[in-house]
Amino acid sequence: MARQWLSIRSRGKGAGLVSKFLTIGLWSGGVILAPWSSVWVPTLHAQTETQDLCPESALSRYTQHTVQAGETLESIAAQYNLLPATLLAFNPSLQTPLTSGRTLTIPPYNGIQVTPPAGSTWRSLAAQYQVRADLLFELNGCQTTPGTVVFIPGVNGFTTPEEEETTTITGYPLASSARILTGYGWQVSPDTGIVGFHSGIDLEAAVGDPVYAVGSGVVAYADVQGTYGKLVVINHSQGLQTRYAQLDSIQVTPGQTVNAGEQIGTAGMSGDAAIAHLHFEVRLNSDLGWVAEDPGYYIPDARLGRPIVNESTVDEQL
Repeated sequence: MARQWLSIRSRGKGAGLVSKFLTIGLWSGGVILAPWSSVWVPTLHAQTETQDLCPESALSRYTQHTVQAGETLESIAAQYNLLPATLLAFNPSLQTPLTSGRTLTIPPYNGIQVTPPAGSTWRSLAAQYQVRADLLFELNGCQTTPGTVVFIPGVNGFTTPEEEETTTITGYPLASSARILTGYGWQVSPDTGIVGFHSGIDLEAAVGDPVYAVGSGVVAYADVQGTYGKLVVINHSQGLQTRYAQLDSIQVTPGQTVNAGEQIGTAGMSGDAAIAHLHFEVRLNSDLGWVAEDPGYYIPDARLGRPIVNESTVDEQL
């Protein structure tokens, strides 16, 4: 199955990183701005795989702004779609009114820069700052453990829709409901004991089984992408996106408009898949990119599968 996991240290297991979106890759041109997902892999291989898909670290995306006459803290913040408080946090010696010619550090998102305590993990930082661990992992360059400096996003860039909310994706990606091999969310591998975050679901399927768009939209990507193998990405209305990976064949092209229920390819075992299946994701557009969502919020048949690990179980693994 696809190796798309953010992994967490498992005491005594020698576990490392295992991810792919987690929440997923960044394609140039801004077509797909974010994260990814999938199964269990050893640390060294996982480090290589994330280099193919991980967005550039937020720490390396800081820019400099030279204050012009007449500019204010508020006007500069608005120019970069940031809060004034963010500019103050990154420029602690800043005084108002601003002085022309002063150079300001501009981060890519609202947030703060911190020096984590020794021994910190993405999970512990997530709990401390109330931010998803998979987002911290991706925004900081998909490093196995936090570095000496970490960017903490200060905006809740994703929302969980109410289950009764009407959405544009209500179909099913296969001809009939399939067994879920790997569910969405924090889980423990029954084979290795590694705790990982799976940003999609893996549906049992045979090579050649038709794969269908779960809603109408426009194809944003249709090609081979790293460990995803043959991948189709469809952008829908309401800021939603679906991803279909590990395909055997692709039957659509970028820019093509598709309807709900239209065949877009066939299931397979491309990429790093060990067995035939369909890796399926739902993502929501946000200030932090395309953030992974639980497919079960949108497709009832996607709510079944391996139980998500509860908080106490995850904590025991750290």
